Amino acid sequence: MKVGIIGGTGVYDPQWLTDSHELSVDTPYGTVAVTEGTMAGGGEPVLFMNRHGLGHAVPPHRVNYRANLWAMAARGVKRVVATAAVGSLNLAMGPGSMVLVDQFLDFTKSRPTTFFDGGETGVVHSDMTEPYCRASREATLDVGKAVGVRLVNRGVYVTTEGPRFETPAEIRAFRLLGGDVVGMTGVPEVVLARELGLCYTSIALVTNFAAGISPDLLTHEEVLEAMADNVAQLRTLLGAAIPALQVPFECACPPPPATLSRIAPR
Repeated sequence: MKVGIIGGTGVYDPQWLTDSHELSVDTPYGTVAVTEGTMAGGGEPVLFMNRHGLGHAVPPHRVNYRANLWAMAARGVKRVVATAAVGSLNLAMGPGSMVLVDQFLDFTKSRPTTFFDGGETGVVHSDMTEPYCRASREATLDVGKAVGVRLVNRGVYVTTEGPRFETPAEIRAFRLLGGDVVGMTGVPEVVLARELGLCYTSIALVTNFAAGISPDLLTHEEVLEAMADNVAQLRTLLGAAIPALQVPFECACPPPPATLSRIAPR
């Protein structure tokens, strides 16, 4: 099984890959830059993608999510692990926590969210009962226990449009709706992965408590500083999780619909 990594805020450099090389992947939605290499000791190639581009130049509402996920599938990726910096709405998930997300709430507004725009791909309503791959999440959780990286199993990811941070009133509303963490990139990424038949796992890295919970104002620089503290733990986790996810195992993630599989890169 070929694994792809999508690095979010603070996760820019795939130093854990060996024999790596840069690639440009053409898709119907644009060209995507990726890094391909292997883990120490060999094994299947691993694809790394910087979600926000070089120098964090692309804001969350302008990320070309369709091109990114299509490029993953075009290079033969079957399982995707995505990292994301988030704020916490849940006092039990404080700064430094790593949350394996299992559900989401979508409050985005202006992003293309599907490959199914009619025409050749038709009109398809994808099932989202389990938007994240349960088998991959459980495998990652087991690996975390083995290497001493504490992971929170399950959490609801609230996706906002950005690039602004949320108001305290919004955070109160999200908490009432059952949200645990809040970020700006979880959707449509998980939806597009499902449409392409990719097994998608999200590791949400908590950098702060959200507005109104924390007494302090939040800046992007502070998010980056908090992420830097998490990177060593994340590298340990990915170093063990990627080989585990490369081993074939059964999961309940559905294949892409027939209307898309005729043109999608498989």
